[in-house]
Amino acid sequence: MKKIIVVGSTGSGKTTLCQRLHGQVISYKKTQAIETFEQAIDTPGECIENRFLYKMLLVTSVEADVIGLVQDCTKEESYFPPGFASAFAKPVIGIVTKVDLATSEEDVKQAGIYLREAGASEIFEISSMKDLGMDKLTAYLED
Repeated sequence: MKKIIVVGSTGSGKTTLCQRLHGQVISYKKTQAIETFEQAIDTPGECIENRFLYKMLLVTSVEADVIGLVQDCTKEESYFPPGFASAFAKPVIGIVTKVDLATSEEDVKQAGIYLREAGASEIFEISSMKDLGMDKLTAYLED
């Protein structure tokens, strides 16, 4: 299985995604520092929210096989600058989270647009809480 580093704003669902991927009990906890799982690396939201922390993401990404940009579809803003994926020398995918909480299909589409503009090559729409779309993401990581 490919090791994924998940990058996204605070509250976007990165930790919940990592817990789901590893079959752990889903429980909220604020990620204070980079946390390594067997097949994932969880990063604090501050790493994308503060440009001066980008270098922490770049250094940590060396340990991963794929970069996962995580965008919460219930949020109207995105912290990913256009072309952000070009900073990484690895495949970059986009993960739209919380699709079960979207108020419209347009919200999910907009999240995908943010991720495409950031440079994600493939987009996965998931709900870690409801286990929606996780099969496609897991299949990609196992390929």
